[in-house]
Amino acid sequence: MSELVIIGGGLVGASLALALQQGAQQRGWRIQLIEPFEPGNEYQPSYDARSTALSYGTRLIYQRLGVWERIAERAEPIQHIHVSDRGRIGTTRLDAETHGVPALGYVVENAWIGHCLWQALDDEVVMRRCPAEVEALQAQVGGYRLTLTDGERIDCSLAILADGGRSGLREQLGIDISRRPYGQTALIANVTPGKPHAGQAFERFTDEGPMALLPVRDNRCALVWSRPEADAARLAALNEAEFLAELQQAFGYRLGAFQQVGARHLYPLMLVEAQEQVRNGLVVLGNAAHSLHPIAGQGYNLSLRDAEALAEALLRSDATPGDLATLQGYHQRQWLDQRLTVGFSDQLTRLFGDSGPMIVAGRNAGLMGLDLLPPAKNWFARQAMGLGVRAP
Repeated sequence: MSELVIIGGGLVGASLALALQQGAQQRGWRIQLIEPFEPGNEYQPSYDARSTALSYGTRLIYQRLGVWERIAERAEPIQHIHVSDRGRIGTTRLDAETHGVPALGYVVENAWIGHCLWQALDDEVVMRRCPAEVEALQAQVGGYRLTLTDGERIDCSLAILADGGRSGLREQLGIDISRRPYGQTALIANVTPGKPHAGQAFERFTDEGPMALLPVRDNRCALVWSRPEADAARLAALNEAEFLAELQQAFGYRLGAFQQVGARHLYPLMLVEAQEQVRNGLVVLGNAAHSLHPIAGQGYNLSLRDAEALAEALLRSDATPGDLATLQGYHQRQWLDQRLTVGFSDQLTRLFGDSGPMIVAGRNAGLMGLDLLPPAKNWFARQAMGLGVRAP
């Protein structure tokens, strides 16, 4: 029997395996990491690579795990964040130097993060089953039995479900989820601005939905543009010149004239939360536990904090890894962080997705007030940096 099986070898699952591996080696635990898609041994950069905004708090976690120096080779620092409401005077600006950090966050290609994590895993501690997929998950005395698609069965003390927001296994186990649709679809693409982005990130709110432009290496920007579903589909179908013209009109010329846009992808937006995150012998982690609107850039950073807290709880405990009291202790520790982060992201999305005149007036006053009130601005910055409920 394996002590732990991590179902899903994406960024969250691989990070958890890395957080556990030193302690697991000392305890003689066996960890299996099951992932359907086998990553290549070599990293291949691509203009269209998807990126993730890593908070400053996430950098600290990866420093503790010993992989930040490698990740930083292709990380673009966010030195400034400009938040505005298009066509209105309310704005606020966050600056890394003002808040005493080298950067407010970093934008890194997902493929590079995954490459760095997989390269850091020790094959003697973490057994990678790839490509492989779990077909069924069944509770039994002392843990869970996993049945793979090839018919193989694996018994474990603790199964960690980190297979994403559309987890079929979560549904199979009867774990209810709450859905809160935002009535929007995110259009995600990489664009090249006419001017150097100089480490600036932009959060711009429009009557049709919020947009974010994040600085990426090679003077690219990662665009996350939220629009009503039909309009997002229309934008995705435009030719490059037409698309860039509409983007220019919505964003303006702070980065000059946009030169290029890559492949465009559409993602329906909703807040999804699992109603159970722990059971005896089971943890639900990452997007399978909570999937947030991307505009505030909080989802992956929260999941990584969960993964670190879970590893700490398991390694502190003298009980077997699937012990319910240990898992409940982990969840109780993370409850406040999750509630504050989900609430921050959800309320920000709702506040800036409402174009009613009273709401518009209120949020403009709020943005101006944020610039004038250092304590409020500091709280906002700490939330954005993933330090809201943790000491730096």
